[in-house]
Amino acid sequence: MPYAVISSPIGDLTLVGSDRDELVGLYMEQHRHQPAVETFGPRDDTILPKVVHQLTEYFAGERTTFDVPLAPIGTPFQQEVWTALQDIPYGTTTTYGELALALGKPLSASRAVGLANGKNPISIIVPCHRVVGSTGSLTGYGGGLPRKQALLDLERRDALF
Repeated sequence: MPYAVISSPIGDLTLVGSDRDELVGLYMEQHRHQPAVETFGPRDDTILPKVVHQLTEYFAGERTTFDVPLAPIGTPFQQEVWTALQDIPYGTTTTYGELALALGKPLSASRAVGLANGKNPISIIVPCHRVVGSTGSLTGYGGGLPRKQALLDLERRDALF
């Protein structure tokens, strides 16, 4: 799987593509669950131009949804959680418990939802940053809490206009 590295307002982002031009991974610098770069194919900063374009629009406040082909790799439960993340509206947040209930799971599944959320391989586009703790507090984020806050601030600012 080839990969590209692009610059963004929150630091360099590593994009991993499939052989069918699907986004398999989007990782931030020092991302907690990022596979080692050596496991990717060759670096090619020309891959996934639609992803790069849409991320540029997102960071400029010109895009609130993404429509790029995705191919995240995970368990069926993780896939279910990652699909549900895409239903969280731009500029809003939900809790792990609310996400569990939206999936038809009991509130007690919020920890499992949180673990699946934390393994999301396609940050930003699959908006795991929009999930917060039950009190509204920021909780773990693979890219670090300062980046999570920056993404939420970007979306909240743009949602006001």
